[in-house]
Amino acid sequence: MPETILEVQNLRKSFGDHEVLRDINLTVTRGEVLSIIGRSGSGKSTLLRGLNLLEPPTGGKVLFHGDDIQADKFDLEHYRAKVGMVFQNFNLFNNLTVLDNIVVPQMSVLKRSQADAKAHAMEVLSQLNMDPFVNAKPAQLSGGQKQRVAIARAEAMDPEVLLFDEPTSALDPEMVDDVLNAMTDLAKTGLTMIVVTHEMQFARDVSDKVLFMNEGIVAEEGTPDQVFGNPQEEVTRDFLKRYLNKV
Repeated sequence: MPETILEVQNLRKSFGDHEVLRDINLTVTRGEVLSIIGRSGSGKSTLLRGLNLLEPPTGGKVLFHGDDIQADKFDLEHYRAKVGMVFQNFNLFNNLTVLDNIVVPQMSVLKRSQADAKAHAMEVLSQLNMDPFVNAKPAQLSGGQKQRVAIARAEAMDPEVLLFDEPTSALDPEMVDDVLNAMTDLAKTGLTMIVVTHEMQFARDVSDKVLFMNEGIVAEEGTPDQVFGNPQEEVTRDFLKRYLNKV
């Protein structure tokens, strides 16, 4: 039976009187690629940010290997290294080179030596075809290159899970495939990934499981064949008509 890494139990999130997430339950197993789809404002990014407490839940639990991440003695810094996040706006350090953007977090969080951190940084940059840019500053890079550096930075922390919050939404169209290809290659390595995305082809072709959110709830979930090929809910069918012309 696959090992459960993350489990979400009855998760809720409100901003004042506005309930953004309502009773979310999901399980993520090792090596799984989970894509979360849905209209803007459906709660997708709030759910993702709740998984590492960037948006602390109003209620419910997030369990990492069975441990409650909101427990008093839980090591949140270690957890955020193990459950890395790739943001839509890159979040790189603009004053650091590409190489240092990847070396510094390893040294500060994982306590790696500079030599080990640099060697590992070069390894992941090479995998993402960004090694020619090690001495560049983020301002000298395209959006797609910045996002590949951000992915390299997260991967260099040797995470168990990577969270992607609409990683292509800030990119020009010609750069989108570049980043999606890098993510597809990562998925093939067996890395566990949770991806909030509007890229339906990626969700259909790369995911093991697809979760469709609507108005703060999980309206439907299943394999890509189930969700895209035979959606059970009218709201899912309506969404897919607009984005895929599939049903």
